[in-house]
Amino acid sequence: MKPMIRESLRVKSSEVSQVFLLTDENVALLWLSETKKRLGVEKAVEIIIKPGEQYKNLQTVQQIWETLITHHADRNALLVNLGGGVVTDLGGFAASTYKRGIKFINIPTTLLAMVDAAIGGKTGIDFGEAKNQIGTFAEAEEVLIDPVFLETLPRRETLSGLSEMLKYGFIADADLLNANLENCQQFIHRAAEIKRGIVAKDPKEKGLRKILNFGHTLGHAMESHSITTDHPLLHGEAVALGMGAALWLSVEQRGLDAKVLHRYEERLPALLAEAKINLTDADAILGYLTFDKKNKGGKPQFVLLEALGKPVWDVEMEPEVVRTALEYVIKKIQDR
Repeated sequence: MKPMIRESLRVKSSEVSQVFLLTDENVALLWLSETKKRLGVEKAVEIIIKPGEQYKNLQTVQQIWETLITHHADRNALLVNLGGGVVTDLGGFAASTYKRGIKFINIPTTLLAMVDAAIGGKTGIDFGEAKNQIGTFAEAEEVLIDPVFLETLPRRETLSGLSEMLKYGFIADADLLNANLENCQQFIHRAAEIKRGIVAKDPKEKGLRKILNFGHTLGHAMESHSITTDHPLLHGEAVALGMGAALWLSVEQRGLDAKVLHRYEERLPALLAEAKINLTDADAILGYLTFDKKNKGGKPQFVLLEALGKPVWDVEMEPEVVRTALEYVIKKIQDR
């Protein structure tokens, strides 16, 4: 479904048997009451979960399922997911598996979710120590994007979303590399349009859709490791680091113009200005690569660039080269 910006949101409650609204504690304090009014679903059953990546797990999904069962939700029920990527990912997963699938709508409240997580039909939860190991492909009925939610978004969260936005600049449209904290809202539609177009051509990630993982191979590994420390990274922060490593690999392995890497390195400290980086254990980080869903024969596959807008996927890298790329980008940010 095409993402859209709407000044007023309405749910056609006559077309569903019940409406459930999933959000987290932080978003609930700011937007739950107003959103229910704007949707016209004041009687929706609220499901409020703990905020944070650490709660994107099976226990939280069970909480959602239990609420649906307690209220006798049938297959015509609707689940509205109001929140960031954690809420849209696990809410979509819960909806797609309850009674083999009920309808759900995503209303992203973070920049990252608006340009990435809420779009494209991927749902999932973390399992054990690895991200998004359990999930489904299931399209939301609608993705309703309204920049008004960004008014209350912390600066760190905005920077996290900006990193995902820059990803589209590297793989598809260099104009998006001009996005910054001040102008990022004007690029939301374009970023969403790029992802929607790629997903339409390859919904199950057999080929082209893999380019959306640019920066995510090492990024996910760093994010997963950071969750075990006192200073967990936001998803976009980890992707920012992962893109730095991917650009270095692209220069070394694919002949990417080194100026692209150096320009990005100049921006990297600002993208990570709100993060506390504690990534000193390269072995532990590299260990998470074994969980990467893109692996083939146990070997990680990278998305690299031959030039801006010319990504290549399924690039197998030797372990020692991956280590060098990881150590390179960590040193860059530690030297900031």
